[in-house]
Amino acid sequence: MYPNIQAYDRGVMFSPEGRLFQVEYAKEAVRRGATSIGIVADTGIVFVAHKNITEPLIIPSTVQKIFKVDSFIGATYSGLVSDGLHVVNLMRNKTQMHRMVYDETESVEAVAREISEEMQMATQYGGLRPYAISLLIGGVDTEKRLYEVEPGASFSGYKADAIGSGKRVAEETLAKEFKDDMSVSDAVALGVGIIKKINEKKLAPDNVDISVITKEKGYSSFSPKEITNYL
Repeated sequence: MYPNIQAYDRGVMFSPEGRLFQVEYAKEAVRRGATSIGIVADTGIVFVAHKNITEPLIIPSTVQKIFKVDSFIGATYSGLVSDGLHVVNLMRNKTQMHRMVYDETESVEAVAREISEEMQMATQYGGLRPYAISLLIGGVDTEKRLYEVEPGASFSGYKADAIGSGKRVAEETLAKEFKDDMSVSDAVALGVGIIKKINEKKLAPDNVDISVITKEKGYSSFSPKEITNYL
């Protein structure tokens, strides 16, 4: 006879059905998070993310969803904010250490793999809980690359992908409208259009983040004025 099913909620262990409940709960936290989108364009990587600002007195500039990891690598997350900020900091530390040792930018795949290994550790030890985030990690090394890392610590490469509460709608739209040779400008417009479709409230520069990574300029974030042009 199996133990009480609630016993499998108290730590990271498999249930008799082969489920990890804590990982499933972490995925639910991601599904409740604000939507982030990553697209591989003709000359670089585009990130568009919605900032779900619900408190009227908050300063919008203190809420950030897309982050510069290294000169040619960026990331965005959906899920628990504290977990997202912690993992972004881990990525920055790892890429800076790589640069100090090898005098080069670490490859995008290597960063995604290292972070997935870090997140995997939290799925197998007592006293830890899984990270309640999914990440989109993108950048340019020898090629343009985009990866998703999910709470269960698996990672996969994508041409275009979305995470967060609007994932299903975003992926359906990306599957229909994404083109392999689309320009950075078209990719930004597509990402913003999807965020508009998902959110009932009117978008403003205060609640949208947009960043682009190209081989020529590296990582750059859009100013409020540049964001307005796409809204």
